Amino acid sequence: MFFKSKAIVVALFGMLAAGAVQAQTSSSELTIEKIMRDPKWIGTSPSNIFWSEDGKKVYFNWNPDATRKDSLYAVNTKGKEIKKVAAAERRSLPSPYGAYNHAETLKVYEKNGDIFLLDIKSGKVTQVTNTVERESNPNFTFDEREVTFQKDNNLYLWCIANGQLTQLTDFRKGKKQAEGEDKDPQRAWLRNQQLGLLTIVKEREADKAALKKQQKADAPGRPLDIYIDDKQVTSVVLSPDERFITYSLISRPKSAKVAIVPDFVTSSGYTEDINTRTKVGDAQSTYEFFVYDTRRDSTYAISMKDVEGIYDVPTFLLEKNKKATIAKDAADGKTKKAEMRTTVIYGPVWSDNGKNAVVVARSADNKDRWILSLDPATGKLNLLDRQHDDAWINGPGIGYGTGDIGWMPDNESVWFQSEESGYSHLYAVNVKTGKKKALTSGKFEVSDVQLSDDKKHWYFTANKVHPGEQHFYKMPVNGGSMEQLTTQPGAYEVTMSPDEKMLAFRYSYSNKPWELYVMENKKGAKPRQITNSLTEEFKAYKWREPEVISFKAEDGVDVYARLYQPKNAKAKGPAVIFVHGAGYLQNAHKWWSSYFREYMFHNFLVDQGYTVLDIDYRGSAGYGRDVRTGIYQFMGGKDLSDHVDGAKLLVDKYNVDPKKIGIYGGSYGGFITLMAMFTEPDVFAAGAALRSVTDWAHYNHGYTSNILNTPQTDSLAYAKSSPIYYAEGLKGALLICHGMVDTNVHFQDVVRLAQRLIELGKDNWELAVYPVEDHGFTEPASWTDEYKRIYKLFEENLKGK
Repeated sequence: MFFKSKAIVVALFGMLAAGAVQAQTSSSELTIEKIMRDPKWIGTSPSNIFWSEDGKKVYFNWNPDATRKDSLYAVNTKGKEIKKVAAAERRSLPSPYGAYNHAETLKVYEKNGDIFLLDIKSGKVTQVTNTVERESNPNFTFDEREVTFQKDNNLYLWCIANGQLTQLTDFRKGKKQAEGEDKDPQRAWLRNQQLGLLTIVKEREADKAALKKQQKADAPGRPLDIYIDDKQVTSVVLSPDERFITYSLISRPKSAKVAIVPDFVTSSGYTEDINTRTKVGDAQSTYEFFVYDTRRDSTYAISMKDVEGIYDVPTFLLEKNKKATIAKDAADGKTKKAEMRTTVIYGPVWSDNGKNAVVVARSADNKDRWILSLDPATGKLNLLDRQHDDAWINGPGIGYGTGDIGWMPDNESVWFQSEESGYSHLYAVNVKTGKKKALTSGKFEVSDVQLSDDKKHWYFTANKVHPGEQHFYKMPVNGGSMEQLTTQPGAYEVTMSPDEKMLAFRYSYSNKPWELYVMENKKGAKPRQITNSLTEEFKAYKWREPEVISFKAEDGVDVYARLYQPKNAKAKGPAVIFVHGAGYLQNAHKWWSSYFREYMFHNFLVDQGYTVLDIDYRGSAGYGRDVRTGIYQFMGGKDLSDHVDGAKLLVDKYNVDPKKIGIYGGSYGGFITLMAMFTEPDVFAAGAALRSVTDWAHYNHGYTSNILNTPQTDSLAYAKSSPIYYAEGLKGALLICHGMVDTNVHFQDVVRLAQRLIELGKDNWELAVYPVEDHGFTEPASWTDEYKRIYKLFEENLKGK
């Protein structure tokens, strides 16, 4: 059921929409209703793979019976005896996560908010805590005689031998009140009068103070009471010698305004408000990094004031304001040093011998990442590596926290990942000499890096063969030849057995969803397939293997794409370009796409005579730093021109009618669709913008500020990048679809755009709204309605011309 006006279509769902079906079709024929059903009709791929502690079983979540929820299954290393794990065994299993001692004979882990210790050889489990509060982050101390864990943000120490529990920190909210201090001025005045006038009062107060001091001296050692005001404690770490405890304090901004999303369809019958997030440029949390010296019973902050680059002004501000780091104060003519940039310090990461520590610092503007050695006794930081990008720092293994980082076997060199070469690669730097070495190199990226237990080899994933393939590699610890352990084109998600002799992995190809395999950890080993998850109904259709192609963009950069073509494509036929979401995501690859509904829809479109192109545009993952940052300060620039170039390719090489090209996508893909329809109206005849950003000034801070800076500091970037400013350019047919309870891209985005289109007098657009949907749709009825509208849009505007 829907209501239609000249400008707006509103889709309000009920049971009728959920039950809508087409006429009976053969099992091998695709329909939109069939594609958009509950994904269980495809078959449920295995997930959450982990090994038993003895390496004799592989556990995984699976749902071959298409029940309401996945269940835990287990299989032996020969790939036989697949069994659903009984409830009693499932409850007794240790968590797959946790920490091991160096010999890997003991493991400590959290489960259901309590801490447990496992003796791996005997299988004996000792429950360390059993409380209603949550204990977390368990680890072994350096001498492995004790276990640390956190509770209520404080750090505790549990002795394995005798079970004694010791509290190591005492963080307290508020401010410490001085001895005898009274915050009320009237009472403070009376107290001071009494002490000044009456000797007996003064003597008795002195006796009380002396007694309290004696009691404190006679009492067992207690941690320093650390008052944190209204701040939050995080990242509490004990040093190997147990002298230092490092921690961070987070200050939440009181002035920040949180956007509200109303939920209209509720069990109460009332509209309920959902608190979501702030908008880009609003006040953000600040972080401070401290060391607690237990020997001196004191704390002190670690400062970045002497670190190279900490006073640098970002390039975009220098270009905007035409002033250097040292600027003239117009008022008094004095020189004024630029302020320290706001940073966050993560870590520390201690060497295995307990002698060295490093931290990772990142600037709040995300244009610098520093790797620094830390001397906790002095608070001194020493620069080991600085990664700077005028755009923003990211990439595989780098992320937004410490990233992937650890210590080499010599305990003097730190390994980490960096995009210094233009691609994310593995490096090592010596903390004493500062000498840095690239361990991998080339025009490809590495990810998921880990050292072997014997510290002799690296294991990692890389797209060296092709940007659209992910293979598993082994390499000597000091670099050298990369030994490829997997062979079939596609992608592999690998989990090694505890003894590292076996590999369990999920593997998929472009037209084959993920399945579980096991194989020996050696080159040339033959994989054994464990699961067969696909339903007969899904296998009845011959799913296409899209061709992964590349073409030259207008600036000469290679752009990769998936191409779907009808077998006997008609000359001057229609075409659709799909735009993946997330921006930094890869979809022109050779493995099963996370956009599986869209993949099936593209097969359906090809059945109907459409050519489909799915582009990894500028900003996408998998292609290195320059592609990742190609959208800096202008979203809707090169990322959009890549799609315009893709449209030209369809016309020039694949004989598509230039007047019959449509475009669609969700989230970032919806944003690009709007920019395409508004700024390239002669290229795209129709577009469907799903859950799209219409104005980046209304999106979140973490994502948007990296790419466009902030609206206050770089307003031009926001104006250039936001579709709402270009709405007057609309010529073709536009469909907008959005969930009303979208907590990511708020419904307000399209409401504002709708008003703008109404005021501009545009009448070739429609808005379909989905009352119960968040950013990612969950209801098959919603998916079905949305894609029926998309298909209708293309049929009427690409074929009807």
